[in-house]
Amino acid sequence: MAEDMSLSSYLAQGGKLTNPSNVPPRYRAELLKLIATFVDSELAGAAGFADIINEGPGIKARIAAAKIVLEKSDNADKVLRIMGEFGADTEAYADHHPWTARLTRDADIGQSRSKHDMRLAVFNYPLEGWLDAVVMNLLMGRAVTVQLGELSQVSYQPLAEAFRSIAPIEQRHAELAEEGLTQLVENGETAQAQEAVDYWWPRVAASFGSQTSEKFDGLRAMGLRHGTNAELHDRWAADAGAILGKLGLTSGN
Repeated sequence: MAEDMSLSSYLAQGGKLTNPSNVPPRYRAELLKLIATFVDSELAGAAGFADIINEGPGIKARIAAAKIVLEKSDNADKVLRIMGEFGADTEAYADHHPWTARLTRDADIGQSRSKHDMRLAVFNYPLEGWLDAVVMNLLMGRAVTVQLGELSQVSYQPLAEAFRSIAPIEQRHAELAEEGLTQLVENGETAQAQEAVDYWWPRVAASFGSQTSEKFDGLRAMGLRHGTNAELHDRWAADAGAILGKLGLTSGN
């Protein structure tokens, strides 16, 4: 960093930070919030999907589901290790929250967070069977793919590198969900799949946050955001909508 350039100017011009000792307080707070949201969402998502493994249609489907649970847990661990560099107790972290806790199916909390942790709101809703889980994982998997494209550009370099290594793993999870949904539709479960899409679409859409975030400009200046919530949402809606269209399903657009 040039000696005559302030840290805020350095970040605003695309600069990168690489060590916790270089991180100012406000940046640290926003960075840790971003990390906690990802870690908690991965752990809550893995915990919810774990309960569905044995409902998979056949051993291969169950193996694939178990692998997804394993890999989501591992993805959380990769990012949690970075939180540990900021002083978090990573050994005890996973035991602090009830990751399997869910609201009722008809709850409507919008973008509200859990009272227990920082998971995205969508991970507060329960899964109801294999088809429902496949649809949720397809829609949320495509959302995570878009969100990781954004997160892979954050200005804290170790975190950006971790997200870049995670991105292809999460993309494969979404592809597996698409393959699973294709099979279900081919087996005549189109009506049930559409019902699940209608349920999950608005809840996944809410994970992109407010379309008019007041914090965006500040986060962009710190290099922690690039695309707006609306831009990321629209990218996901086009992507997920196209996949559903190929299967004869309609999106929530």
